[in-house]
This record gives sequence, structure tokens and C-alpha cells, in this order.
Amino acid sequence: MKTAYKLILFLFVSLLLSNKIQAQLQIIPYPTSARINQKVFTLPSKVIIKYGDKNLKKNADFLYQRLFELNYRPTICFNNKISNGICLLLNKRQVGSEAYTLAVANKHIIIEASSPTGIFYGIQSLLQEIQNGKIYCGIIKDSPRYPWRGFMLDESRHFFGMTKVKQLLDIMAYYKLNKFHWHLSDEPAWRIEIKKYPLLASVGGKGTWDNPNSPVRFYTQEEIREIVRYASERHIEIIPEIDMPGHATAANRAYPQYSGGGTKEHPNFTFNVGKEETYSYLTDILREVASLFPSRYLHIGGDEVAYGSKAWETDPYVQDLMKRENLKSTKEAERYFMHRMSDSIQALGKTQIGWDELVDLNLNPQKTVIMWWRHDKPEYLRKSLSNGFHTILCPRKPLYYDFIQYKDHKWGRTWDGFCPLEDIYAFPDSLLKKEGLPESDVNHIIGMQANLWTELVQNTNRLDFMTFPRLCALAESAWSSPKVKNYQQFLNRMEDAFKFFDKLNLYYFDYRNPEHHKEPAPDKGYK
Repeated sequence: MKTAYKLILFLFVSLLLSNKIQAQLQIIPYPTSARINQKVFTLPSKVIIKYGDKNLKKNADFLYQRLFELNYRPTICFNNKISNGICLLLNKRQVGSEAYTLAVANKHIIIEASSPTGIFYGIQSLLQEIQNGKIYCGIIKDSPRYPWRGFMLDESRHFFGMTKVKQLLDIMAYYKLNKFHWHLSDEPAWRIEIKKYPLLASVGGKGTWDNPNSPVRFYTQEEIREIVRYASERHIEIIPEIDMPGHATAANRAYPQYSGGGTKEHPNFTFNVGKEETYSYLTDILREVASLFPSRYLHIGGDEVAYGSKAWETDPYVQDLMKRENLKSTKEAERYFMHRMSDSIQALGKTQIGWDELVDLNLNPQKTVIMWWRHDKPEYLRKSLSNGFHTILCPRKPLYYDFIQYKDHKWGRTWDGFCPLEDIYAFPDSLLKKEGLPESDVNHIIGMQANLWTELVQNTNRLDFMTFPRLCALAESAWSSPKVKNYQQFLNRMEDAFKFFDKLNLYYFDYRNPEHHKEPAPDKGYK
């Protein structure tokens, strides 16, 4: 280990003295520090992958498989001796579990980190260099800006299936995104098997946003476990969302006895917060969900309850609850419900996540993470941060990927504007500058996330078109230090990203030539 440290230190000093240092790296997200020269390392076809700790065996296997897919013929050996090949080494000198050092010399490549996760991200940077065709000699020292770098997929409104989800996870890992927020329940459909309540999937799983008669589609628990395993190998944490007490229409279609009613526009929108059996029912569901997802988090929504809670004003069970607990309004009934469910989630050993409406409910900041999504309500961001909630930035503008991204596009949300690539790249610094938040509040921001709601995303072409290349801008904004971000250089590096997209046969939006992939029209039946 000392030998590796000395080699890296020697290489770094040598580069400082070199006159050939140039910014040639094509990596996304761009590293914290990169000192490289014009000398190119040629990776031999029969490259040896060495790992110096048994905890790095999975990393070595992952790299082996990727190199094999790129037509190399690698071999793996357990050896921490620095010599020819790619050496994966744990080094406790590295600060941060996701930080890594990637050093390329004449005959070998060293990836060092304090954890397998850091090694994994060093591997991703190396793979990008290999894909891009040039591995430059030099040294990269890298670590993320935020611990939460997320992407959310809504599969209630339209269902895409395991193959597409796995591809998304692969691409997320390639660009060092580490949180996959999975929206599995809402008004149109329920998408996860619950053994104790099978009708949730078999009845609630029928339909889509624009076709209530679409065949039943959901993930079995076996499929969930497989996707969770697949994500874990890519150091991605999957956070499931079971929305409550609103957005419950599909669940209430399956088990109407737990419905709290709604409106004509949003029928059976809420769970009944006045029935004691509702709490047992939802806790049973969350217990099964918690057993499937090893994530420390459970997302329970908590948004837009007012769309259906007016029905509580006349519901006898809710009214009895309000009298019994001396609650003055349906908002207080909502607060009562969330405190009860918060206790259930804590008993399951999880931390709850919810949308920014939860800030009004006097929840414990030590037990709740807030996702700030209403870009037109910055006061909720300030309130979340000042009250000490760990907060994830995912405002509609610019991080809702169901918004259009180009002035000539017509299929997608616009509201008071659209969400182009450059706005995502400028985030979150554009927000922090505008709001002038004190450093004590900024420290409560744990990351950022893009959300793809799928009312207007009916097929995989639409999914690709709305996600790529914007996912790359998200990745760099969430990982890279503001000191190294440069939008024009990012666009230059995107040239290799487009080649990568082509290899994957993604139907992406090409801002260089908007006619390359025309905006895909929605399927027949779109409304």
C-alpha cells in the first residue's frame, strides 16, 4: 500500500512539473482534480485485473465483465503487487466512501479508494476513457459534491418493465448517480405485489394514465428482489414510494373499504385516516415493502392531499377521529395520520421521505427527509432547511423531465417555461445564488434529483427522449465541484456521450441536430 501511495505521489509531482498538462479528459461528471498529459496508455487485450482485498472481488468481476463486452480478454487475480495491469486497492487515506484516485502510468493503472463504492466509481471513469478511445497518463482525484444523486421513474402512470429499468440503472451507474427513486403507486395503477393484499396488484395494477382498461402490469416480489440486487451491484440504492394519504385511487379500487373519498376529478383519492384498520393495513403494506428494499428510506409521498381531503369533512370516521383527538381541521387530521405513519416507519427501522408539503406537519427533522419540488414555492425550501430537515432539491424547474426541453417541442409540460439542458447544468448554483441562503441552511441540502413523471411518457422512445441527454447534466451538477464546471466544455464532452447513447440504441434528443431523432408523438389514445 505504501508503494502505491509513493507511485501516485511521484506521478502527481511529475505532472506538476510537466509542460504537457492539458484538459483532454472526456469524463462525465468531470472530476474534482485531473492532471494528465498527452501520453496515451494502451490497454492490452489480455489485461490483468488485480485486486488487493477480498472485499473488492465484486468490483474486479464487474470490471472483467465490462472489459469482456468491449472485446478485451481480461484475467483476474488476487494480488496487491503493483505491476502490469489494472490494480484495485483499498486505501484508508482516501477521505469519503465515494472518493477515488485513478492513476495511469506507463505500464499499469491504479484505482484506489477507501471503500468498494469508491473503487466502483474509479472503474466508471476508466470505462469512460476506454469507451472514448484514449486513456491518458496522469492522475485523477475525485469525490462527489452531494451524497444524493438521484433519478425518479414514475411507473404508476405508465409501466416500462425490468429490462428498461435495468438499462436505466446501468446508465445511472456509468454517470455515478446513486439513488433510484421508484414511484410505484398513484391514481392510475399499483405496481408492486403485496402478498397479504393480492388485489392491490391484480386489481390495482390494471390501467395506465390514459387507458384504464390497459392489461394488469406490476412487479412480482421476485422481480423486485432481482432489480434491487442488480442495482446494489452498481452501488445504487433503490427508494420505493408508496404514496399516502393521497394519490391512493388505485389502491382504493382494490380495497375500497380503506378509501377516504375524493372529488369528481380525483375519485377515491385518499385513504381513510379516521379508520383504525387503515393504519394496520398500510403498516402491513409498508412492512412487506421494507422487507424487499434494503434502503434505509421509505418514501410515503404526502403531497397534494387537498385534492381529495374535502371528503373528510363529511366522512363519519374522520369526523369521529377529529372529535376524539380534538382536531380542528382536516389539515390536522392529515397531520395526525402522518405522525402515526411516521411512527410505523420508524418501527420498521426506516427513515421516511416525503414531498415538501410535509414541512407543514410538524414532523421530526431527525426522522424525515424532504424533497423540495415546488419551484414556485421557495419559501418551503427555506422553511425545510431552516427547520433542520435534510433536503433533496428536485424542483419542477429545471428537474422535472416531463417538461419539454426545446422551444419547438410540443409534447410535454410547459407551464411557465421549459427545462433545457443548460438550466439543469446551471443548477443548483443558480438557485443558491438567487435565494441567498445562509451557509448553515445550505449544509442541510444532501443532494438533487430529477423526476420523470409519465403522464406524457407512454413508451420507451418517449422515456429516452425526455431523459437523455439531460441525465448527463444532472450527473455533473450533482457530482462535480462548481469550480470545475464549464458548460461549453461539458458540451464538448457530450460528443462522446452521444456515441455511447448510439451504442445503446437510445432514442435521445440531439440538440446538435433536432431532426436526428424527431420528437416522438404519444401513442394513440393520448389525452
